[in-house]
Amino acid sequence: MVETQLRSRDIDDERVLEAMLKVPRHLFVEEALRPQAYSDRPLQIGQYQTISQPYMVAIMTQHLGLKGTERVLEVGTGSGYQAAVLGELAKEVYSIERLEPLYLKARQTLIRLGYLNVHLKLGDGTMGWPENGPYEGIIVTAGAPSVPQALSDQLTRGGRLVVPVGDREVQTLMVLTKTEEGLVEKSSTPCRFVRLIGEQGWSG
Repeated sequence: MVETQLRSRDIDDERVLEAMLKVPRHLFVEEALRPQAYSDRPLQIGQYQTISQPYMVAIMTQHLGLKGTERVLEVGTGSGYQAAVLGELAKEVYSIERLEPLYLKARQTLIRLGYLNVHLKLGDGTMGWPENGPYEGIIVTAGAPSVPQALSDQLTRGGRLVVPVGDREVQTLMVLTKTEEGLVEKSSTPCRFVRLIGEQGWSG
């Protein structure tokens, strides 16, 4: 997976590649799907949600430019796989999931694998987790029509926010860097994520 799907493309952050070599992706999917766990595509994890394809996990993580000292927020825990990758790269990871069955399962998996620096919360991720912020990096693993203001407010100066922005069918992965003048936006790659649900996202 790492050599053929990531290194051969535009993933060149060695720390990201090493983290994805280390995290056992097959343990974050149902047993019946484990033979497909390292294919470069999303897989169903229940509750109409998916685990993102490895390339998308890698490029989103690479955009954060983590060095190991950061506090990172993830919106949308899902299976917990992205949180585990972040846990290999950041000092502390805070991840929010709105669906209780996914939250409980991800928590169990992450505890079993020993990711003690990954902290989970059941709730509305569009509101962030302000009591543990501000954050040097924020990743949103669901598509949003716009950037939730609460998340950009919880970003440190110089920090980066990675979020898919667009409608339900077509989205672009955006990388936003917080400066003294405000947020500087950069487009990364087309993508398609499940929709973001919450006070600042789609509803219904």
